[in-house]
Amino acid sequence: MTNQIPIEQWVRRIATGGRLTDAEALSLAEVDDLPALCRAAAQVRDEGFGDLVSVSRKVFIPLTKLCRDVCHYCTFAHPPKKGERAFLTPEEVLDIARAGAKAGCDEALFTLGDKPELRYRIAREELAELGYGSTVEYLTDLSHRVIEETGLLPHINAGIMTEAELSALREVSVSQGIMLETISDRLSQRGGPHFGSPDKLPAVRLAMVESAGRASVPFTTGILIGIGETRTERIDALLALRTLHDTYGHIQEIIVQNFRAKPGTKMADAPEPTLEDHQWTIAVARLIFGKNVSVQAPPNLRSGELEPLISAGLSDWGGVSPLTPDHVNPEAPWPELERLARETARAGKVLVPRLAIYPAWLKQAEIWLAPNVRSATLKRADGQGYAQEQSWRVGQRNQSAPRDTVLTEGPAISTALVRAIDRGFAGRRLSEDDITALFRARGSGAAAVRAAADTVRREKCGDDVRYVVNRNINYTNVCTYKCTFCAFSKGNKAEHLRGLPYDLEPAEIARRVREAWDRGGTEVCMQGGIHPDYTGDTYLEICRIVKEAVPEMHIHAFSPLEVSQGAHTLGVPVPDFLVMLKEAGLGTLPGTAAEILDEEVRQRLCGDKLSTDEWLAVIEAAHMVGLRSTATIMYGHIDSYTNWARHLNRIRALQEKTGGFTEFVPLPFVHMEAPVYLRGDARQGPSYREAVLMHSVARLALNGAIDNIQVSWVKMGAEGVKAALASGANDLGGTLMNESISRAAGSEFGQEMSPARMEELICSAGRVPSQRSTLYGAVDARQTARSFTAADMTPVVQSKAGKHARFGGAAKKRSLAALSNG
Repeated sequence: MTNQIPIEQWVRRIATGGRLTDAEALSLAEVDDLPALCRAAAQVRDEGFGDLVSVSRKVFIPLTKLCRDVCHYCTFAHPPKKGERAFLTPEEVLDIARAGAKAGCDEALFTLGDKPELRYRIAREELAELGYGSTVEYLTDLSHRVIEETGLLPHINAGIMTEAELSALREVSVSQGIMLETISDRLSQRGGPHFGSPDKLPAVRLAMVESAGRASVPFTTGILIGIGETRTERIDALLALRTLHDTYGHIQEIIVQNFRAKPGTKMADAPEPTLEDHQWTIAVARLIFGKNVSVQAPPNLRSGELEPLISAGLSDWGGVSPLTPDHVNPEAPWPELERLARETARAGKVLVPRLAIYPAWLKQAEIWLAPNVRSATLKRADGQGYAQEQSWRVGQRNQSAPRDTVLTEGPAISTALVRAIDRGFAGRRLSEDDITALFRARGSGAAAVRAAADTVRREKCGDDVRYVVNRNINYTNVCTYKCTFCAFSKGNKAEHLRGLPYDLEPAEIARRVREAWDRGGTEVCMQGGIHPDYTGDTYLEICRIVKEAVPEMHIHAFSPLEVSQGAHTLGVPVPDFLVMLKEAGLGTLPGTAAEILDEEVRQRLCGDKLSTDEWLAVIEAAHMVGLRSTATIMYGHIDSYTNWARHLNRIRALQEKTGGFTEFVPLPFVHMEAPVYLRGDARQGPSYREAVLMHSVARLALNGAIDNIQVSWVKMGAEGVKAALASGANDLGGTLMNESISRAAGSEFGQEMSPARMEELICSAGRVPSQRSTLYGAVDARQTARSFTAADMTPVVQSKAGKHARFGGAAKKRSLAALSNG
């Protein structure tokens, strides 16, 4: 490396958000110390992408191989052939897309030649026959059909287009792209590789990249090396693209593609760029674009030489198909994803599947994606903005736990992750960054987090898995609140959701309590919607009904929102109302209505509910008057790992203050009937990795504060339960008898898990089952015996909600007062 190049100083500047000047970037053309250059680029890459190298699982859809250009190295485009159609038919396109969706792909890559109708009559005739005036018009319609009928996310490589065409395609695609290839006009002169190709003129291509920026299109571009350009020309091309990105912020990735000589072309005998030359260019691209833009190289064009590309600062392999060939480079088959994961791991990185839009751009989806495209994209996203690894979804039957596929294979774990695991293992309070690092863990890193959590579980709780025999009684589903995730409550604007509004009769509540006791239950878990007529007297009366029916029954009831509403209607402070509830028989509170304890999400998810501080204040008051509670999190919708970390830290801080939480209960978002999902604003719940990992991270983040981590069988299913029990969880919650909230949201796992089935599941996980009370005490042997010989439940009676609440409500009080006054 020449002494005039202060490379280490530059790296520090770039890693902290600075950049190279144009002059500094151009000076890299003189750098020959490849190892030092690669180390610098890798350091910058690690600042932005950590230990992840991404790949898009795609199908390749070559809509047409006709092109008006005649690049002298290309075998994709060719003149019309006798008996061959100019375009794929709509059904052929959809067949490819359907097969891709079935194979687990996320992206439909449309690649085609530049406007063939401008050169070939057959293209014009075929388009007319299909009912379209142009290739772009046909492509726009097919992209819409692909996204609507298969869910795959279109990425468009359609050559030179106008801004209007780019905007039209933006409505039906996730991203678009065009390779700049080179900044050199001389390569378009006679004898050059682009001679006779008007669409390859650098000014034309740069103009389109700029048009894409004006149209707010997430964009892919890059350079093709080895076609006769100089090092300085490569840098000039990268700087020209950086200037456009500075203005519009739309370039997600820079491809550094190596030229491959192909038989039958004019450049069949041209020398190909060496591996070292490729590494040099990747490293320079990384230093020029810094830590936030991805740098990509196609893995099939460097088979067997992938580790050196990663060492040069690469962060992405582009699109790899498990189904279709690379039609542009048919001589170079795609590597299998399994092999690509292994080779990526050997280079010290974890292969992660991504979408056709990168996480930073997806985070600003309202800017970069059209509404219907945003909805389709969120369906495939995880909490970090990458693609969900597997097709597993919360609450769905007939799906086995995904095996640890190659996409979860990884190298030795990072120093930051080791530090976070060690701190959690020691029971120290974790920082927000520590917890976020745990949630980001993939591959061997995720396995290490799960193993550490399970070790802590064993030390704290042994091998017993506890559960309570209980009954859910949701006394009303009428609610004045409009939480965007809730499919249970019924209000004026929720009639399209499952079921009709109901308000239970007092006698029905009492009957269910007695039946629960006769079936071995020791707890009734009671929550409902915020009925407009309910007052604090309603909740006090519910407690009295239960205690009159079965004095020994433990009442686990009333969310903090219900407590707050009850206190407000009676005009008493929350602590005073909690004392009243306790005296009426309330035993503990479910720490529900927490959702995400972070206002960044909470305002969008349930803005009219209790704020984070208000929720924490109610729970603290409950603990202070001697009422213990659970703590919950409902995750996997519009939230991120940072929000989860803040939630866990707030729960831990309150526990350190009061000691009142009995257990922590992760509740993965069930998406199927949730309004926020149905209108296209939420993800499809957490991924399998995230759902299992939440139990592990909670175990480590709450170590020393909360000993019991519960897994919800209603949401996770049997296989998910076993995975969570092997990853830090020690409790299975309740048998429930009547579960209705998750079922209303679309969960298919049923409404009761009998003790026999519960214990069979626990034993199948290699653990020891044990019934418990709500407060983790022993259970009377007679109740345990009843629970194993319980008769079938009688049908429930959901009394249709009337104009006013049936008991304890404000309307009834007003009516009685009017009668007495009369």
